[in-house]
Amino acid sequence: MARRVVGGVGGSGAGTGSGSGSGSGSGVKAARRAEVRLPVLEPFGGGELEADGDYDGLEFRDVDFAGQNGGGARFMDCALTGCALDETRLHHARLLDSVLTGIRGVGTNLAESTLRDVELVDARLGGVQLHGAVLERVVVRGGKIDYLNLRKAKLKDVVFEGCVLVEPDFGGAVLERVEFVGCVVKGADFSAATLRDVDLRRAAELGFARGVDRLAGAVISPVQLLDLAGVFAAELGVRVEGVG
Repeated sequence: MARRVVGGVGGSGAGTGSGSGSGSGSGVKAARRAEVRLPVLEPFGGGELEADGDYDGLEFRDVDFAGQNGGGARFMDCALTGCALDETRLHHARLLDSVLTGIRGVGTNLAESTLRDVELVDARLGGVQLHGAVLERVVVRGGKIDYLNLRKAKLKDVVFEGCVLVEPDFGGAVLERVEFVGCVVKGADFSAATLRDVDLRRAAELGFARGVDRLAGAVISPVQLLDLAGVFAAELGVRVEGVG
C-alpha cells in the first residue's frame, strides 16, 4: 500500500495540529493533504479495461482507453501516465492511493466513483463526469479541466492547486476543507452547495456564474471581496450607480 504523508497545506502557514485552524488567524480549517508514495509497480499487460476489474500495483503508461468500459473497477497503488480517457466509462470506479499524470480526454465518466488519496497532475480534461462522486484527500495540481461536473458530489480534504477550472459545476455538492491555491476558476456554479471550511483566498482568479448566495462557510480575501462586490450587489438586487 502507498505510504501517505498527511499534513496541513503549505503557504499561508497552514497548521498540522488538531485541525482547529489554518494558522492564518481566520479559523478556517486546512485541508489534510496526502502525498502518495507508490511501491514498485508492474507494467500493465495490455488489453481493454474490464468492468469490475481489480488493478493493484500497476503502471499504465500512454495507454489509450478511449471508449472502453471499466465501470466498477478498482485501482489501488496505481500510476496512470499520459493515458487517453475519451468517453471512457469508469462510473462507480474506485481510485485509491494512486497518481494520475498527464491524462487527457473528453467525456470521461467517473460518476458516483470514489477517489481517495489521489494526485491528479497536469490533466487535460473536458466534460468529465464526477457527479455523485466522493473525493477524499485529493490533490488536483496543474492542467486544465473544462466543464467539470461535480454536482451532488462530496469533497473532503481536496486541494485545487495551480490548475484552470472552466465553468466547474458544484451544484448541490458538499465541500469540506477544500482549498483553491493559485488556480483560475471561471464561471463556477455553487447552486445549492454546502460549504464548510472552503478557502478561496489564494485563488489566482475567481469568477462565479451562479450560487454566490451559497458561499457561507467559505473564506475570501479583502481583494477578492472588492473584485466580487458587483456580483454580491447583483445577488442582493442592489444597483450600483454613480451620482449625477
